[in-house]
Amino acid sequence: MTSLVRHLTIDCTDAYRLASFWAQVLDGSLAEDDLPGDPEATVTSAGAALLFITVPEAKTVKNRVHLDLQPQGWGRDEEVERLLALGATMVADHRRADGTGWATLADIEGNEFCVERSAAERAG
Repeated sequence: MTSLVRHLTIDCTDAYRLASFWAQVLDGSLAEDDLPGDPEATVTSAGAALLFITVPEAKTVKNRVHLDLQPQGWGRDEEVERLLALGATMVADHRRADGTGWATLADIEGNEFCVERSAAERAG
C-alpha cells in the first residue's frame, strides 16, 4: 500500500479570498460549502486540489514549496499577462530572448509560483 496526495495545503490570511484567486488561475471550482469568512476553502481543478487554511500569522519568508504552472491552450507570456490581470505580481522574470525560461509571480497574498512554457512551446 502507498499514499496519495489529497491536497496541497496553503496557509493564508483569508482562505476564501485566496482560494477564489486560485480557482480563477486553475479554472477550478471552490467547494459548494465554502463561503467568505470560512477558515478553510478547497479548490478542485483538473491538475490539483488545493486546500487553503486561515492562520493568524502572515507570510514572512520565501516559500519552501511552490507551484509550477504550465499553460494550457496558449503560451507562457499570455498566461503571465492573464495572471497579472487577476492580481498576481511579478517577482522575477527569468524569460530569455530565445523563448526559454520562466516567470516567478506571487499570488494576492505573496506566495510565489512559477509560470513555465506550454507543452507546445517546449516541443518547439
